[in-house]
Amino acid sequence: MTDDLTAGQDPRTVRTRGRLRAALLAECASQPLEKVSVSAVVRRAEVGRATFYLHYEDLQALAVDACAEVVRDAVEAVHAFDGIPDPEAPPAALAEFFTSVTPHADLYRGLLQAGGSGPLGELLHRELRARSGLERERAGLRHSDAADSAVAATFTGLFADWLHGLIDAAPAALSRQVWRLLISIHRTFP
Repeated sequence: MTDDLTAGQDPRTVRTRGRLRAALLAECASQPLEKVSVSAVVRRAEVGRATFYLHYEDLQALAVDACAEVVRDAVEAVHAFDGIPDPEAPPAALAEFFTSVTPHADLYRGLLQAGGSGPLGELLHRELRARSGLERERAGLRHSDAADSAVAATFTGLFADWLHGLIDAAPAALSRQVWRLLISIHRTFP
């Protein structure tokens, strides 16, 4: 994966991290993260154990890195609209996002606890909060830490609860519910 995050990095580092991420995702396709070992990941990635620890502190750090794309996808899906957002018409990207997470849902559940806590939840909350602030500024709305936190907490919590089966909704229905809540938050803090 080549993007702004890898620009300027040593190509060997990018390749090695990519192989480790792919190996972890492949291992997690057949078993939960808590049953995956560093040995299995490095064997599948065809790198040494020392190489693994050169790049990552532990499996959880690798898992968060491997899942960083889902965070970027979520942030982009929530903000995939032009003009004034219609509370009854969520961006198509939002339902597509909820549909797209299914292949790695077990891994995400291991990193995103019900309610939105956990390392993936913290990353998602931080990124959504920052983007909410930028979008409010672009829309000419006053700065509101409360609105930014509410948007991040609402999306992260609902996404986590849905992943854990606490919300029974198809991706399209969930995207409509989430969208209406997010719009109402911004309208509460004009």
